[in-house]
Amino acid sequence: MIRVFVAVLAVLWVCAPASAETLAQARAAHPTSVVGEAGGDPADKPPARLFRMTSYPSAVGDLAAYVTPSPGDGRRHPAIIWITGGDANSIGDVWGPRPARNDQTARAFREAGIVMMFPSLRGGNRNPGHREGGYGEVDDILAAAAWLARQDYVDPARIYLGGHSTGGTFALLTAECSDRFRAVFAFGPIGQFDRQYGEFLGVDLRDPQEVALRSPVRWLGSIRSPTFVFEGDRQGNTFDLLEMKRANTNPLAHFYVVPRASHFSILAPATALIARKINADVAARSNLQFEQAELDYLMPPSGS
Repeated sequence: MIRVFVAVLAVLWVCAPASAETLAQARAAHPTSVVGEAGGDPADKPPARLFRMTSYPSAVGDLAAYVTPSPGDGRRHPAIIWITGGDANSIGDVWGPRPARNDQTARAFREAGIVMMFPSLRGGNRNPGHREGGYGEVDDILAAAAWLARQDYVDPARIYLGGHSTGGTFALLTAECSDRFRAVFAFGPIGQFDRQYGEFLGVDLRDPQEVALRSPVRWLGSIRSPTFVFEGDRQGNTFDLLEMKRANTNPLAHFYVVPRASHFSILAPATALIARKINADVAARSNLQFEQAELDYLMPPSGS
């Protein structure tokens, strides 16, 4: 009975309308007590023609990353940081061939000439620190952006952030904490952390504040950069997207359901579309936008 009461309190806390307090302010007032497991295998060595293995400094120490090597043309290029799904704290093979129905490599960006960075995060790939379930990881993503902006072939004013599934949730939380990125693209995130990830990432679901600070649906008003959330209408986190869309009043946050797409098949065509838009996004301020009509035709009528 007590467990049921605690669970109800957690749901009420997460679903309650957010106050004028921003997520960054709430996090500053509440250092997390969650410390998940660390470990895993070292990051795989990437093909040198596609990525170089590097590291970037963070609050917990140097963290591994893959980054596009300099094209050596003396120009500054747009760049995107991409956070993978599943174990978003770790990186691995993001260069091998994948079927179009489930291509989580986001290869469309590098094939379009956009610099890519895949940062591993605290607690993954034998990095220092421990997994914090989307808390300290936000700081790591911002540290990765700071490192990327210092590369002489990257345009620091045109750094984007994207992610899928767990990585999409981390990307959305980062957008709610900082306006560092020119735009953010979150694929298939969840809105309420306890709905899916809590036990997987070690968060104590009995602590409603820990859950709330990892639940993007509560903090949509904190977004200060153009942020685009996508999900397919088949076998994905469509419920979460629609829940966030209903709760949202922030004109910088946009939500799209792609017909005939799943949580995975949406990635290849949607990232190709985004890559084209990034390369055309050259004004002083981002002019990125999406029309539902163009997304309606991303997937063939035969389905995903």
